[in-house]
Amino acid sequence: MELTGIEEVKVVVAHQGCATLRVGDVFLKVDGDQARTNVEVEAMAMAPVPTPEVLWRKPPVLALAALPGTALGRLGEPSTASPAAWAAAGAAVRKLHDAPLPPWPGRSLDELASELDRECEWLVTTGMLPADLVARNREVAEAALRPWTPVFTHGDLQVAHVFVDGDEVTGVLDWTEASQGDALFDLAILTLGHEEHLGDVAAGYGADVDLDVIRGWWSLRGLLAIRWLVEHGFDPAAPGCEIDVLRARM
Repeated sequence: MELTGIEEVKVVVAHQGCATLRVGDVFLKVDGDQARTNVEVEAMAMAPVPTPEVLWRKPPVLALAALPGTALGRLGEPSTASPAAWAAAGAAVRKLHDAPLPPWPGRSLDELASELDRECEWLVTTGMLPADLVARNREVAEAALRPWTPVFTHGDLQVAHVFVDGDEVTGVLDWTEASQGDALFDLAILTLGHEEHLGDVAAGYGADVDLDVIRGWWSLRGLLAIRWLVEHGFDPAAPGCEIDVLRARM
């Protein structure tokens, strides 16, 4: 496939090691770690939900067709999607979780606990966050650190990665973190910063959702993400984003 007659190249996201460009109706993902791309391509082939079409792959570039519709929402911004669209997203996640497991494992409980200890220490010693805020969210995060039955998880199911057209899910993006994992982690990341839509997602998912565990994953995700976000040029202190999510637990 040749890209001809295209005047605009838009940088969708760029950070150390990875960048995504949009050229017309094609997304070009450039990743220095081809293992991540291998996971993405294999996971999309396995997932029983709509995913972007792979147009071609010439390492380090993966070309994907644009999805129809718009993102379900953005972190830090109110979502304009309907309750039915959020419920459809929950139903799509349930379909993924009911699918056969991918062959590669995710992070273990021990790995998560060690990473949490390390990041909490960094947040306090650098003065990035007040000690009481870190301590409170560290306490809340404990609820997520319990054994779970692994399912096929997307692994980075932030709201901007789910596309809808009306009340229908048209596709799910960015599968580089897909693995065996905790079902409630996906549901928590999908509703991070959009707590008011958790009920709609749970209704579409069709199963009881442990709110303490969801809150635990919200806190855990925020505590683990802040250093990475800062080091890669993102602002976790933007209104409605990670630090505000952590403050909400106070």
